[in-house]
Amino acid sequence: MTEHRRLFRFAIVGTGVAAYYMVTYLGLLYLLKSPWTANLLAFGTSILIQYVCQTAWTFGKPLAAPAQFGRFLCMIGLGLIVSSAITGFAGPRLGLSEPVSAALVVVVLPILNFVILRLWVYPESHSI
Repeated sequence: MTEHRRLFRFAIVGTGVAAYYMVTYLGLLYLLKSPWTANLLAFGTSILIQYVCQTAWTFGKPLAAPAQFGRFLCMIGLGLIVSSAITGFAGPRLGLSEPVSAALVVVVLPILNFVILRLWVYPESHSI
């Protein structure tokens, strides 16, 4: 698969998962009246959907690979740290408004995630 095609699939999955999260969170919030529970369920299922779609469709790798799933979860954790650092530390220190800080996260995280997915979570195996 070409890198352009892989990047296109990555973007489709990311956009779809973001839309799923938003709709699911808002629906659960309406039903459960608990932002914490709604977020936990929506975010948790979003992670699983993202893993399945990025693994099988974008990168063409097997799903049942515990080490790969562990690396994927590490990437999610790193994303949380980076987004928190941007919105909670760098943005305020640089005098950025909250919408600008959030927009910076929306630009930085997909780039970071694609690089980590491509090079570490789903590395290409080269046979010699």
